[in-house]
Amino acid sequence: MKFGIFMAPFHRVGENPALAFERDLQLIEWLDELGFDEAFIGEHHSAGWEIIPSPEIFMAVAATRTKRIMLGSGVVSVPYHHPFNIANRFALLDQLTHGRVILGCGPGALPSDAYMLGIETTTQRDRMVEGIKAVVRLFTEEGGITIDGSYFKLREAHLQVKPFQKPHMPIFVANTFSPSGMVAAGQLGCGVLSIASFAPGGLNELPQRWAMAEEIAAENGKTIDRKNWRLVFPAHLAESKKEALDDIRDGCNRWIQEYFIGTLGAQIQFQEYPNQPTSEMNADRMAARGGVIIGTPDDAIERINQTIEASGGGFGGVLLLAHEWASREKILRSYELWARYVAPRFQGIVEPISFSQNWTAQRKEALFNSSVAAIMKSMQDYREHAEAKGHAPSPLADREVTRVRP
Repeated sequence: MKFGIFMAPFHRVGENPALAFERDLQLIEWLDELGFDEAFIGEHHSAGWEIIPSPEIFMAVAATRTKRIMLGSGVVSVPYHHPFNIANRFALLDQLTHGRVILGCGPGALPSDAYMLGIETTTQRDRMVEGIKAVVRLFTEEGGITIDGSYFKLREAHLQVKPFQKPHMPIFVANTFSPSGMVAAGQLGCGVLSIASFAPGGLNELPQRWAMAEEIAAENGKTIDRKNWRLVFPAHLAESKKEALDDIRDGCNRWIQEYFIGTLGAQIQFQEYPNQPTSEMNADRMAARGGVIIGTPDDAIERINQTIEASGGGFGGVLLLAHEWASREKILRSYELWARYVAPRFQGIVEPISFSQNWTAQRKEALFNSSVAAIMKSMQDYREHAEAKGHAPSPLADREVTRVRP
């Protein structure tokens, strides 16, 4: 199983953006050091909190400061760009990083972005599929690509430089609440980023969503693979569940109330009855629903196992929703706990070590006795050597070797 982050990112309004970007880059450096597999970077142009407008530029800088972590767009809003430019930029980035790039695509999440660009929101999902198909053709075909598209044109187009990865880098599409993401994955035969799997009812819907993608893929002569399915979860780990919730409560409440409700008007995700006060849409309520992972490493392991079962066949990876709900030190510690204790349980890393410990423990009596016998023989050999030379043996040779018990 792959583990990574989904970095929108989320920064409170009023902060110095240069410092916020530096923290984001330092976080990816930390994840690279810890052995995380992937980092997906968002694209947004309005609403104040999600402030990276070009994931490609951010990914290029992050690549110079890391060694192995895969860097993905999370996601490029395809209808905002000509597919020729997307294909060129990502092929170049894939070459510069020697194949550390993932192309994550979406229709565009914020209606305010689409409004500023004069794009009708009801057209975005169809345009995303249309644009990705053009990008794939540019990656894989040798010239002569002519398309009279609904929002772009290509005339005998070709890429001078193809991607480093062959036939191209992995491609994922975002899926939130509507079925359009799974439909697009089926049409394109690509991976899925399930961004809203932690929302109410998200886990219960996973089997139906994947079945929908498989059905559409079959209709389009494509195949999809669960190993290319990523689920996104907000998470924070600490030594206890109480400590974890206390760590993030204030920051998460601001995220919910100031951004999702106060800025985006997204009350439907939290509201259980009409006219619910905003103050009741909070971190405690979100944690009580169970979709997020707030607690200890054992809580995280249990939640992932539950999700694997709920998914009806498994998935390829978990992406932790990057946030700044807690102090910097506690956030970095949370990722360290995840890398040390959670990820290895799903990557086949700890089983051989556990086997070795259990194997030794089951044979400890016989192994200890053989060790004692070896020590006693060594002492006897020394005494005989000393006596043969006419020397008095050292008192150490007469020590009794016994087991030290607690």
